[in-house]
Amino acid sequence: MISSQNTIQSQALSDKTQKVVQAFEALGTDEKLALLYFIYEKMGDSITPAAPTATEPELAPLLMGDFYQLSHEAQLEVMREIVNGENTEYSRAYGALKENNQLMVWFAWAQGMGDTVVDMPQAYKATQAIKDALSQIEGLDFDEQISVLRTVASHMGYTEIKSTSSQAETGKTPSL
Repeated sequence: MISSQNTIQSQALSDKTQKVVQAFEALGTDEKLALLYFIYEKMGDSITPAAPTATEPELAPLLMGDFYQLSHEAQLEVMREIVNGENTEYSRAYGALKENNQLMVWFAWAQGMGDTVVDMPQAYKATQAIKDALSQIEGLDFDEQISVLRTVASHMGYTEIKSTSSQAETGKTPSL
């Protein structure tokens, strides 16, 4: 299995934001989904697709159209498959998107939660790990929050495209 999940942290992330990404990645599947829900619930419109003019919803008809026709149980399963980087139709469609479009998918789904998208169970209680990760994210400035969310979003979904190792990782310069 080759997923878009990548253990190499972006060089653009600071030590502080890398720790937040690591805290997110240490969570279980449903905890990650809950944290994404709480991020959008608590921070509302301040966490929107990174650059709305840079998103292209028409590139994701499966995720932005067909997904809404699924039962809530099937929607939850699709979300879990994407978080886990499983090789499924929806996870591949998500993995083929760039980070801004991946964030747009989560934003659109968050907007529909409880209506056209499966909602958080009423009696759900966040674990301490979720509360801690949310607190860390809230402690970041806006640009850092977006960097963390882009990184987290890019580690989900399935793709067979492998990232290229950087010079810092290999110690070698690329050759032609």
